[in-house]
Amino acid sequence: MAKVELKQPVVQEIANVVADAQCVLLVNYSGLTVAQDTELRRTLRQADINYKVYKNTMMNFAFKGTPCEELCKHLEGTNALAVSKTDATAPARVLAEFAKKNPKMELVAAVVEGKYYEPSQIQSLADIPSREVLLGRLFGSMQSPIANLARVLKQIAEKDGAPAAEEAAAEAAE
Repeated sequence: MAKVELKQPVVQEIANVVADAQCVLLVNYSGLTVAQDTELRRTLRQADINYKVYKNTMMNFAFKGTPCEELCKHLEGTNALAVSKTDATAPARVLAEFAKKNPKMELVAAVVEGKYYEPSQIQSLADIPSREVLLGRLFGSMQSPIANLARVLKQIAEKDGAPAAEEAAAEAAE
């Protein structure tokens, strides 16, 4: 079997991994110990992020003609891919947090929802809260006026007695 035929499945695997990804982040992991790498992989697995080391030449071939093609210029040294198919900011958040504790790891570049991010922009991407946190904030802000109205009505009821509270509630409903 020729070398090209042996490498084609790996290139196809990389292409499949990045095909429908929300976020593809390129990481330079040089300098991490085995224990640190194991901790990183466990953390990423818990966040449902696919993390794998591939040869740079294989990634180069797989990225051609995809939105990830801009990552090709960074394919030097010891690189790994962190890919999330569900959350566009999760890899940046998890890896930026890990990089704070382990400064030898470097976030190289990313493609999020088809848009290329330079190394300097990845930190701003990592600062975006998760979808669940954003939804919680949205529902909290929607619930706030209703909760405030309920508190005011309760205070009126305690101050003036129950009949006045019923009237205030009826007026508020109108």
